[in-house]
Amino acid sequence: MSNSVFDRVRTSLVTQRQNLAAWLDSTPNQTKQLRLGPAGEEAVQAHLQVLDTALERVADHTLGVCEVCHDYVDPSRLEMDYTACVCIDHLADEERRRLESDLELSQKVQQALLPQQVPDIPGLELAAFSQPARIVGGDYFDFLRFRDNTHGLVIADVVDKGMAASLLMASLQASLRILVGESNSPAQVVERLNSLFIHNIHLTQFVTLFLARYDHLTRTLHYCNAGHNQPLLYRQPAGGQRQGYWLQPTGPAIGLVEEFIFRDETAALLPGDILLLYTDGVTEARNVQGAEFKPQGLIDFMQQHALSRAPDLVRDLRRELQEFTGGQPLADDTTIVVGRLTT
Repeated sequence: MSNSVFDRVRTSLVTQRQNLAAWLDSTPNQTKQLRLGPAGEEAVQAHLQVLDTALERVADHTLGVCEVCHDYVDPSRLEMDYTACVCIDHLADEERRRLESDLELSQKVQQALLPQQVPDIPGLELAAFSQPARIVGGDYFDFLRFRDNTHGLVIADVVDKGMAASLLMASLQASLRILVGESNSPAQVVERLNSLFIHNIHLTQFVTLFLARYDHLTRTLHYCNAGHNQPLLYRQPAGGQRQGYWLQPTGPAIGLVEEFIFRDETAALLPGDILLLYTDGVTEARNVQGAEFKPQGLIDFMQQHALSRAPDLVRDLRRELQEFTGGQPLADDTTIVVGRLTT
């Protein structure tokens, strides 16, 4: 294998390790708990150990050496999985089929980037807005269909900036559009995504993601929150004042831990309920004094606008953020998705 391949892999692994270690050391505990969900910091430490082992093998040029024939595996495989240590020809039948499926998925990714459209979901009014902080960004939202033809809603954020984040998000988008159509469980989809991206050398930090499956016949939302900012479910209980409920993480962000069994949660929706999905560009927007908008800002906003239609909520929240920041450009990618249950 050429030195240029080792140099490229090493550069990516060093960047990923530095970013994850810095995130562990400098991130407040509350934010770490959000991003990790039910997982613990020790799971990230285990992932860092895998990176350290890979870097040691890069240094002595043993990374990618086949355990069977002692030749190097294909360099393209290392870019998809830097832990690969067996040539395709030596894999067991089941492992070979899985790898071929992943390779086929990678090819489909290049063909699956289609324009997104707001779907017509009976009883659910939708509106969305997304704006990168730079020319390209790492935020993503989409509307999908699960295998049983129920509707899917997804919002995600690559913890990176610029072209690299945009390219990775495009790959994630295409992967989701394929995987969601093959499953009825958001958690199963997220678990597969994590296995596909955890060893990808282009993933230098991690991806937060919220994926939901909405059944309009039962008005039921099934969701998996992979370390993403908690969506806000704002509702008015019978005979009471409106309250906000946060849809907490059910698993860690994609790329943070080696293995994890993600979990689905369920929320029964009621007429008048409002579901607000957002990225941290909303809650971390700062005013001229340096104070953040924070999740409480969303609660305060909803208390004033809870009777508005979905498009008006998106428009007014954008206006609220502009007023809060004093008209200054937002420092981070900003994405807002609102769903309002009309019947």
